[in-house]
Amino acid sequence: MEKIIIVGGVAGGMSAATRLRRLMEDAEIIVMEKGPYVSFANCGLPYYVSNQISDRDDLLLQTPESLRARFDLDVRVEHEVTAIDPEKKTITAVTPEGEVSETYDKLILSPGATPFVPTMDGLDEAENVYTLRNVPDLDKIMAALAEEPKTATVIGAGFIGLEMAENLKERGLDVTIVEMAPHVLPTLDAEMAKRIELELERNEVRVITGQSAQSFTDKGKTIHLNDGINLESDLTIMSVGVRPDSDLAASAGIELGMRNGILVDDKYETSVKDIYAVGDAIIVKQQITGEDTMIALASPANRQGRQVADIIAGLDRSNKGSIGTAIVRVFDQTAASTGLSEKAAKQAYDNVEVVHTQTNDHAGYYPGATTVHLKLIFDKTNGKILGAQGVGAKGIDKRIDVLATAIKGGLTVDDLPELELSYAPPFGSAKDPVNMIGYFAQNVMEGLTEQIQWHEVKEFMDKGGWVLDVRSANEVAAGKLNYENQIHIPINDLRDRLDELDKDQEYILLCASGLRSYIGERQLKQAGYKGKNINGGFNTLKIMLKEEIV
Repeated sequence: MEKIIIVGGVAGGMSAATRLRRLMEDAEIIVMEKGPYVSFANCGLPYYVSNQISDRDDLLLQTPESLRARFDLDVRVEHEVTAIDPEKKTITAVTPEGEVSETYDKLILSPGATPFVPTMDGLDEAENVYTLRNVPDLDKIMAALAEEPKTATVIGAGFIGLEMAENLKERGLDVTIVEMAPHVLPTLDAEMAKRIELELERNEVRVITGQSAQSFTDKGKTIHLNDGINLESDLTIMSVGVRPDSDLAASAGIELGMRNGILVDDKYETSVKDIYAVGDAIIVKQQITGEDTMIALASPANRQGRQVADIIAGLDRSNKGSIGTAIVRVFDQTAASTGLSEKAAKQAYDNVEVVHTQTNDHAGYYPGATTVHLKLIFDKTNGKILGAQGVGAKGIDKRIDVLATAIKGGLTVDDLPELELSYAPPFGSAKDPVNMIGYFAQNVMEGLTEQIQWHEVKEFMDKGGWVLDVRSANEVAAGKLNYENQIHIPINDLRDRLDELDKDQEYILLCASGLRSYIGERQLKQAGYKGKNINGGFNTLKIMLKEEIV
């Protein structure tokens, strides 16, 4: 009978344990978890803060007793494995009753990641600073909230940081977010993340970007930022990232890689025979580029746990890598991404192009339609899809999931218009936003449109360029670019007024979203004029180039 020990529960560990039992009924399977809970919904923890999840027990998915009853698993909580002897194939664990040892035939490490907390003056003396990674962390935060604090600061504006900011605000606290990057959600590109920043501000969350916490005083009540700002904070959440919990692996002589992540092969085996690793602590391949990366997300961890169980049971599986699909809700907006950002894509590829679309989540004539802001990143030489991002009130998950599937399936931009996606007026449009962004990308690939991006507009105008604004008069009156070199001709009048333009002058065409300006670009070029479309339109310029708008 084979004996398999799994170190760590939750996503990767428990997926491995239960799958192993379904495949190997006679195996002895032991799970050792250093915390008090072996299976909990860590992604749901922030929502307990605001009572959106009202029952704490709903966060506890399985217990040692339920896992014994259904899967005949030997689950041991509060068993912290402190040593591995690969030669003797033994592990040593510290328990409330003392130290214990166990032998193994196969060992699976699923230690996860721990919150990264930078060294700062005064942090050790702070009494109101917390991290959130597990249920005991949540219990500490809830105990602090029971004291009815008035102000809260979240340091770090990634996915968990934004979820905590929202839920603390929903609980009634005055909330400030501090993010060292130039914008919130650093994994997204600036023009997409900016919409989430505006949503935070609309809900009266103070957002400070480009700054970091330098030190704490008054037992944590005062936070000193690097630009001299001092924040008074009754409760502070540190959410600046995670690091792989790889100390145990390192002590066993297992090879580590980038950021001390655990190196595994395509069968999840480490550098030490019969020791495997899955989850947030391991290095995976970015499936698009083939480069090493670390992706701390629940979905890949669950998949890895199942696959390593299959491999140990003798099934032919391999780790194909991950693309990092993720989503977050921030009040009434949703942001999601998959694959590479524009910045990451340009670091890996030479011929990167991007397109933006702004379309309705369902048929515009059906009540309740909202805007889906999509961004597609691709290689313009072959149409390979490199990444996508979406922001909006509804329908973002559907579109990013379709685009993530397209990436995983090796589809190109030419395939996106061919996707037959479900349509009825309450659910979508006959030309879905995914189809539409595929059409735009095709136009770029085939040379039917030339683009200028929002961050290139100022340089173009500073060099004496001209804007051709094809919006309506009412739209122009409500806001326009603050440049002298511009001409306003509504799109419906453009054919009859082409003689007002100079064929020797290149124009950049502007409308609200980029659709009417594309139509205008086609008219110009077929009449012998020169023009480029401002991708993303005025709706993007007004949030990214506020100083250029009047």
